[in-house]
Amino acid sequence: MDLLKEIILKEASIMTSDVLKLDAVLNHQVDPVLIMEMGREFARRYAEASITKVITVESSGIPIAFATALTLGVPLIFARRKKTLIADPDAFSERVPSFTKGIVTDIMVSRQFLTPADKVLFIDDIIANGDAARGLIKIIERSGAELVGLGIVVEKSFQAGGRTIREQGIRVESLVKIASLDNGQITFE
Repeated sequence: MDLLKEIILKEASIMTSDVLKLDAVLNHQVDPVLIMEMGREFARRYAEASITKVITVESSGIPIAFATALTLGVPLIFARRKKTLIADPDAFSERVPSFTKGIVTDIMVSRQFLTPADKVLFIDDIIANGDAARGLIKIIERSGAELVGLGIVVEKSFQAGGRTIREQGIRVESLVKIASLDNGQITFE
């Protein structure tokens, strides 16, 4: 998506050679028109997959996953990062580290929303090392649902996340791939 690349070049900040700050694009502020365009693109790429639900991890993946689910006409599920008083005590759960947050959290999905009858599309904003993605993939597998693929807005291809998930035989579609953040420059694949 050329428009997304242009916006990233204009709005993103390079924090280190591993960290790209996308607050003005994905993680703090979102452009609804751009979000809907990305959702339509993911829906187009997975149109043939007979998806019954879209899934993501809270919170930054929610807008793009919502736009994708809306376009596909299916429900959206998001894995929670915090247990609440009304959370399903028997939820699927997985402990995952977060590269950008520098913490380990539990992600949880209620068993009532993810079943063996589901064909799910996993949408997320960024993939770096892929720890959160692998955690949610384990939850999907334990539920018996079929994972049809993973849609990523920004893949940092110089980190292992996207590659290791593809090595599992999972289809990964990235809207933008960043090959490097070296020398304060964003280099796209």
